[in-house]
Amino acid sequence: MKRGIGVITTVIFSVCLFGQAVNCSAATSAQPFTDISSSFAKEAIIDLYTKNIMNGTSTSTFSSTKPITRAEFTKSLDTLLGLDSVTSAVSPFTDVPESAWYYGWIQTALQLGIANGTSASTFSPTKSVTRQEAAQLLVRALRQTTVSSADAEGFKDAGIIAGWAKPAVASAKKLGLLMGDNAGNFRPNDSITRAEAAVMLDRVLLNAKWSAELKPVMNDSIRLGWQYGQTTAEFEQTVLQSNVNTLSPRWYFIGPSGTITDNTDKSLVTWANRNNKKIWAMVGNRSDQKLTHMMLSDSTARATVVNSLVSAVASNGLAGLNIDFENVAPEDRTSFTTFITELKTKLSAINAVLAVNVSPDLGTDWTDAFDYAALGKQADYIVMMGYDEYWSESETAGPNASLTYVSNAVEKLRQSVADNKIVLAMPTYLIDWTLNSDGNVASASYMTMKEQNEKISSFSLRPVWDENLGQYTVQFTSIGAKHRLWVEDGRSLTAKYRLIADTKLAGWAVWYMGAESVDIWTSLRNAEKYYGYKF
Repeated sequence: MKRGIGVITTVIFSVCLFGQAVNCSAATSAQPFTDISSSFAKEAIIDLYTKNIMNGTSTSTFSSTKPITRAEFTKSLDTLLGLDSVTSAVSPFTDVPESAWYYGWIQTALQLGIANGTSASTFSPTKSVTRQEAAQLLVRALRQTTVSSADAEGFKDAGIIAGWAKPAVASAKKLGLLMGDNAGNFRPNDSITRAEAAVMLDRVLLNAKWSAELKPVMNDSIRLGWQYGQTTAEFEQTVLQSNVNTLSPRWYFIGPSGTITDNTDKSLVTWANRNNKKIWAMVGNRSDQKLTHMMLSDSTARATVVNSLVSAVASNGLAGLNIDFENVAPEDRTSFTTFITELKTKLSAINAVLAVNVSPDLGTDWTDAFDYAALGKQADYIVMMGYDEYWSESETAGPNASLTYVSNAVEKLRQSVADNKIVLAMPTYLIDWTLNSDGNVASASYMTMKEQNEKISSFSLRPVWDENLGQYTVQFTSIGAKHRLWVEDGRSLTAKYRLIADTKLAGWAVWYMGAESVDIWTSLRNAEKYYGYKF
């Protein structure tokens, strides 16, 4: 369809939203709806329908003059942005049933901060969208910095524009997305019709810069998943359902006198090559501080381990190694860096990657062995294990990976390591805290995301979002005992992913594959796409 001012066979001048003139050509194909022939938004409706951004209210009608609902407008914004519906098991809204057609679309917008509820527990999906709400939603969806509300004062009815809406109204006006009527009024509390919404959304597509951004692009960032507790066949099936492009099976562990245990599964190597996946095999120390010290402090044993690992990479055609040494003694700080330096030198000779996992630096001896700066210079990637803020032995209940905790961990690492070398690892597990009547911890046990969702479903729980923590929290009573969860789901992972996008880190990882709820892959795919736009 050709659009704009020009000499064409037939030129139709339509008066668009509240008197704003737009030139549109006739559709080159049959009209999809029987009730849009005389609509000022006909060309916008046809364009959006063709691009599967807006549908009709039936197979033959569009209902141009009908107010658009919050659910309908939310879905249209999602599809305009090329996002997918997320069927998350975790929702705070009592008025958004999982069986509703709009459930997943509302989840998508909520997770990305495009749309919020009308309260902590309601979304009001069938409520009409007002003009000032439409301005805010669209400006937010395009991630536009709101301008001074002074521009909104130019409307005759500026006094009735809500204070929270004025910056967005001013931005929408400046961007040419939503204007006033011919009398100079904005009419902020009027419901916006489906035709008016179509014109608004189509104006985004008519902006050459925005339209170009919305075209699909290949994102080649690192998406790493650890194998844990799954057979090779189970792991492969999980990977196929995910966005993961780099596999880290737990194949190698150091042993006495510089030996390593080798659990290489060549069938996974063959499968990975066939499915265009890389393997960075994990090398662990089983948190054995004494054995690790013996290897690191003995140059002969260290060289034996290095040679054995390099030989395994070369003979099995692996893309690299992922070093996961934990509970390393502080006095082994220098020798651990030496080990990484020696290993990297030999891996470079065969064009293999070296990644090193580190824990957040909390000023304790748990991380004293990690010289962030030195390791960052030697290794290709540093994987920040962004979890274990609280653990099952903690005396106080708390989140496994709050946004504040993860953000602080990443920021501290960034002071020593280049952004394009950092991979943020996120958890697919959490802790189920059992509390005494006084609120103190009675017991704690680890729980997978799948188990968490089953609990939320079986108890019909409505979690409450904590903006500062970037997580839902929920409490319930089971067999007379009080429980508390800090939830991990698509929304919490999306909040963590934004740290990656904002700082342009190398990618993400998840510990561990198989514990997740499958909807998180859609959430992360949406986040990569949405936060990758440069509107």
